[in-house]
Amino acid sequence: MNKSQLIDKLAVSTQQTNKIAEGAVNIFFDHIKQALSAGDKVEIRGFGSFMLKSYNAYTGRNPKTGERVFVPKKELPFFRAGKDLRLQVDDNSKP
Repeated sequence: MNKSQLIDKLAVSTQQTNKIAEGAVNIFFDHIKQALSAGDKVEIRGFGSFMLKSYNAYTGRNPKTGERVFVPKKELPFFRAGKDLRLQVDDNSKP
């Protein structure tokens, strides 16, 4: 499912226009981005949590040229699925 499909499903299930549903989805994602940018963790019970993972700087290698490349320290968003989501996905994957 992509973002536009999510907007369509939200519009149908709430009996709202796509424009209103799109606004709601955008607000939801914007607040998650803002919280992560501020260094906060976002936890949605039963679904999962979003957090930042820190990676130290290191010297890597360009696989094409073999040249050594410095990779600076960085923080990347990370999602960990909650127990309810993991169980539901696992139950649906069984034949």
